[in-house]
Amino acid sequence: MRLAGPVRIVALVVTVGLTWIVVSILLGGPGTGFPRIQQLFTSPGSSVTVEPRARKYKCGLPQPCPEEHLAFRMVSGAANVIGPKICLEDKMLMSSVKDNVGRGLNIALVNDVNDLLKFIRPLHEGTLVFVASYDDPATKMNEETRKLFGELGSKNAKELAFRDSWVFVGAKGVQNKSPFEQHVKNSKHTNKYEGWPEALEMEGCIPRRSSAS
Repeated sequence: MRLAGPVRIVALVVTVGLTWIVVSILLGGPGTGFPRIQQLFTSPGSSVTVEPRARKYKCGLPQPCPEEHLAFRMVSGAANVIGPKICLEDKMLMSSVKDNVGRGLNIALVNDVNDLLKFIRPLHEGTLVFVASYDDPATKMNEETRKLFGELGSKNAKELAFRDSWVFVGAKGVQNKSPFEQHVKNSKHTNKYEGWPEALEMEGCIPRRSSAS
């Protein structure tokens, strides 16, 4: 019975000593922080590496455009909820944030903006025309409008129908059809949204018009 007190003291000292050893192992020793604790939660052979962010160029393009080319990116409206976007040379020309888009045809020129036929007819030679649909691009288009878009290089303007999705880049005085055009028909069998097809996204590099041409 007389040994109970000393035994308790020895047991306490041993417990404290073991606790100190365990804590020292976990903490990795003085001045080393908490590497051992981190090792307990890290699988062997694994290391945390930070992947470098992919560089974005003008208008968010994955690659830079060649010299004497204009970078562009455009997105048609999604149904009648999300408005279209038109970006040229890293400048947002039209978007819902800028509050300068509306339902129908959203048209951006490198020079002026005005009423549809009024500013398409007198365009200067070489003027670039960016078009992104929103909700319905076709209801108010007549034969003259479709013909004028055809002269700007569109091959789909003559086929546009109610609530189709359409994005197009053309130019006054082009000799061939534009390579920058996408068109999706409104069809209840393939529509992404109820009553509307998917939004279209198009990006690329447009060669600058030579001043000598």
